[in-house]
Amino acid sequence: MKIYPAIDLLGGKVVRLHQGERERATVYSDDPAAVVQGFVDAGAERVHVVDLDGAFSGTRAHREVVARMVAAASTGGPGPGAVPLQIGGGIRDQAALDAVFAAGARLAVLGTAAVKNPAFAAAACAAHPGRIIIAVDARDGTVAVEGWVESAGISVRALAERAAGWGAAGLLYTDVARDGTQEGPDFSNTAALAAAVPIPVIASGGVATLDDVRALARLGVPAVVIGRALYENRFTVAEAIAAAAAP
Repeated sequence: MKIYPAIDLLGGKVVRLHQGERERATVYSDDPAAVVQGFVDAGAERVHVVDLDGAFSGTRAHREVVARMVAAASTGGPGPGAVPLQIGGGIRDQAALDAVFAAGARLAVLGTAAVKNPAFAAAACAAHPGRIIIAVDARDGTVAVEGWVESAGISVRALAERAAGWGAAGLLYTDVARDGTQEGPDFSNTAALAAAVPIPVIASGGVATLDDVRALARLGVPAVVIGRALYENRFTVAEAIAAAAAP
């Protein structure tokens, strides 16, 4: 199982939210590029980045910040040696998607767009094979959009199956109620989703301990995004990688 450290950007700073609530943000750093560099140095194979300002407003922010983060993710310069960034938040049309890739992101995460503009999401998957992740953000089994503040009126399973049909590179599954709480991941629903669709599922939300990492690995989940637990020094990226390799 792969470990993807998370960086959430709000006002140019690295933050973590509690259950997706903007008013409950904890700031961990004002230098996102340095945080990326630290994750790369620790052995991360991919870094997950969310533009929260973009997610809430629908318009991408942090363009210059993202460019610096991409540069920091290089291990010997741009090109094949760079650790990939997957970036989401506010990518709701072709211009925004083009800008994310132009900034150097290897993968893009589509959330609200996958629900509200499925034709765009399907076209993006077809045009960029292996590079589009569909975010499946769950609240009581229903997908949440617009920065998790609005119900989409579609079930998690339905969106996941739709994304698989588009040829998405993977699904980012988050239980919104667990995100940032360190109460443990949604093991059962994550495993069930991974078993139900033919594309990789990335778990997200609630990871608090190395035992959580090991449990997800034993369930066969391909990857997990980890945020607050790393920032609050519950364990390191290297320890998480080791736990995932030997569950």
